[in-house]
Amino acid sequence: MTDDRRAASADFSSRAKSANLIATISLIALIGLCLAWELRLAPLKPGGSWLVLKVLPLLAPLFGILHGRRYTHQWASLLILAYLTEGLVRVTTDAGMMRVMAGLETALATIFFVASVYFARVTRPSARSTAAD
Repeated sequence: MTDDRRAASADFSSRAKSANLIATISLIALIGLCLAWELRLAPLKPGGSWLVLKVLPLLAPLFGILHGRRYTHQWASLLILAYLTEGLVRVTTDAGMMRVMAGLETALATIFFVASVYFARVTRPSARSTAAD
């Protein structure tokens, strides 16, 4: 393998690892935020609400994201759009601490979406063959 191929392969690997790390951190942070939001920080009802169950769909892609599976990044990027939408709606309609939580949810969902789409893009088969060429 030539030096150029090694450098391209290393760059490809580091970009994919960085995107996966960012997606992982933002997903775990979003899970933590949703739990804290609906149980303690700003629940709809005092003492917590059933809205905390919105965390359950976020747990489904966690294992695949932790292991850097491309297919999981692809479908999780579609799932996260529901959380992005909820955050945008609640940031425009809620007040006080709920608005802050909604803003954080929107930011984390956006970060996850961008990182997952980027990971899927750099790990596609045609990108791998281009990095090796």
